[in-house]
Amino acid sequence: MSTMLKAREADTAPLDVVADFPAIPAGWAYLDTAATAQKPQIVVDAITRGYAETYATVHRGVYQRSADMTVAYEAARARIATFINAKSQDEIVYVRGATEAINLVAQSWGQSLKAGDRILLSQLEHHANIVPWQLLAARTGAIIDVAPLTEDGRIDLDAVATILTPAHKLVALSHVSNVLGSILDARRAADLAHAVGAKILIDGCQSVARIAVNVQALDCDFYVFSGHKLYGPTGIGVLWARGDILNAMPPWQGGGAMIDKVSFAGTTYAPAPGRFEAGTPHIVGALGLHTAIDYVSDIGLAAIHAHETALVTAARERLSAIKGVTLFGPADSAGIVSFEVAGVHPHDVGTILDEERVAIRAGHHCCQPLMAHLGVSATARASFGVYNSLADVDALARALDRVTRIFG
Repeated sequence: MSTMLKAREADTAPLDVVADFPAIPAGWAYLDTAATAQKPQIVVDAITRGYAETYATVHRGVYQRSADMTVAYEAARARIATFINAKSQDEIVYVRGATEAINLVAQSWGQSLKAGDRILLSQLEHHANIVPWQLLAARTGAIIDVAPLTEDGRIDLDAVATILTPAHKLVALSHVSNVLGSILDARRAADLAHAVGAKILIDGCQSVARIAVNVQALDCDFYVFSGHKLYGPTGIGVLWARGDILNAMPPWQGGGAMIDKVSFAGTTYAPAPGRFEAGTPHIVGALGLHTAIDYVSDIGLAAIHAHETALVTAARERLSAIKGVTLFGPADSAGIVSFEVAGVHPHDVGTILDEERVAIRAGHHCCQPLMAHLGVSATARASFGVYNSLADVDALARALDRVTRIFG
């Protein structure tokens, strides 16, 4: 049981779980969770046990340990399905991460597109939700449209409603922006897409660790996320899609495990999700992701969101009072504060903050079209997790005061 779970009495209480994270030393403010989350000890322990005590391959071994590992591996799939309220664990496809999940959809489902079909993205998308669709458009002759943002940095769904036509076959949008922290009304976006007969894919990388996701209630068609931003291991992620869609999609990679029968006369393929999981999978990664999901669920996503919202509010108040600091995104951003310091390159900001033991992200955050929209080449970004506290906000503000003194 985590340190916080022993002490917290109400969901509104600040979280105090930093002791659960062995890689965060005292006095180090880790504010780069949007890039990757640190791992609680119980996730580290689950991975260690998986390799050191229970390791074996899955699905094909007839010996007991292989059977046991197969049960654990598929139990993780079932846990993921419960976590996002999928109808069936067979709707859960293991992938390396959200990037691979989006590429899978583009390479497989995308084969149905033809010249003149349209895809709608937005100005704030991560490159992983832009480039695969550009590659698909180049292959098929499909056309990409881009939805604008509201003044405070949200996807403008009113504009989306006017852009969409029956020629649109796919809408692909981020649930939470990895730069601005703005939250999409995903259900309204799905309704708009379906009204013209389009499918909708939601990039949930920044949402699943802080917002309860119910794919059935959202009524989306595809939902993707990465394990490492959910306090789990790298190299494991999830593609969820409705069962009827998955089973109509052709395989995108060939090899072992994804087949029904192979002969030189022809090959038949396993039903979903197996047909999309060629080769030996990241077995222990699935176990780690299962444990990570249990960890955040035990804390409570409502409590996590409230905690991070309080930190964002405090950070925006502190940073807005520092001369020369400009904040981007809405005031109610989910766990993320992006900013610039006048006259100082974000890389220099990040370097000086590192000297003060404050770790932030600096750069274009794989969102160059969004940077162009904001009129900057890069931003500095502080992003919060369950292990952060107001002391980290104070450390960030003090370090930025030093930046302004140096360059003032």
